[in-house]
Amino acid sequence: MLDWTAVDTVLLDMDGTLLDLAYDNHFWLEHIPKVFAEIQGLELDEAKGQLHARMSATQGTLEWYCLDHWSTTLGIDVHEHVRKTAHQSSARPQVFEFLDFLKAQDKRVFLVTNAHQVVLDSKLANIDLRPYFDHLVTSHQFQAPKESQAFWYRFANAYPFDPERTVLIDDNETVLSAAKQFGIQYLITLKQPDSRHAIKTDTLHRAIHHFNELFA
Repeated sequence: MLDWTAVDTVLLDMDGTLLDLAYDNHFWLEHIPKVFAEIQGLELDEAKGQLHARMSATQGTLEWYCLDHWSTTLGIDVHEHVRKTAHQSSARPQVFEFLDFLKAQDKRVFLVTNAHQVVLDSKLANIDLRPYFDHLVTSHQFQAPKESQAFWYRFANAYPFDPERTVLIDDNETVLSAAKQFGIQYLITLKQPDSRHAIKTDTLHRAIHHFNELFA
């Protein structure tokens, strides 16, 4: 599926790619609405409706991923809730085998995530991915989400790489489309970012179910 001799740089997303998106979906769709409902004295369905409207209005922007923004907006210390629950996150199948493969191939490997630094640090305290990466990058460092061209230009300026010899693996297809516009050659998405959801059968980009499809 991929000619690794044509690849020098590997960019890997975190949530929904290396880690199961089930934790994040539960956190934002169940846990935070429950806390918000209790604080505001709302029925849970009403709280979910309010949060859905607010989150939909910011989707694809840096605010959508920003714990500072949601802590202020909702009156909840979201940072603390992340720290207390991030141990519930888990790696997707064959992640460590794939990372071992990349290390053996001597590729330059980046973790490139939209997650807030607190999310990144809290999850890596439970699942230690650090040794496998040359650099850990959050879009907050560049004040722009991966969905934007601004991110890719700022990222490439900070960490020069050849887009034509680069692969990006990300469950977010809007991000992949932005990377394609920037010129990244190899784009791969995931068929089942959340293990509790059905496998996707229709994707805009080449898709894998598990990582062993890339190195087996």
